[in-house]
Amino acid sequence: MAELTRKEVIMIINGSIKPRLAGVDLNSVDIHRLDLEGSNMRGAMLQAANVNESIMRSSNMTGVDMTGAHAAYADLDKAILISSNLTLAVFTGARLTGANLTNAVLNGANLQDANMKGAIV
Repeated sequence: MAELTRKEVIMIINGSIKPRLAGVDLNSVDIHRLDLEGSNMRGAMLQAANVNESIMRSSNMTGVDMTGAHAAYADLDKAILISSNLTLAVFTGARLTGANLTNAVLNGANLQDANMKGAIV
């Protein structure tokens, strides 16, 4: 699948209660400050994507590839990140409370000042 632009992503989620972005190629796309709460992002590709300050509460992100992604101050409360690749991702100040990170790869990930209270690792 071809990479989507920020405008195309906004058009997909506009008016959607639970955006469906499963398997979508969002590598290097700037989607910072978007509300993706409750979205289905299962298997999405987010390598080097900018998701800083995005709202992704309760999103299903099982198996996503966020290698080198920037998710500083993102809200991932109760997000499902099972078996996700978070290598070198930046989660500085992110909210990961209650997130499920079972079998997630966190090699070199920056979790400085991230709130991980109740997270399953």
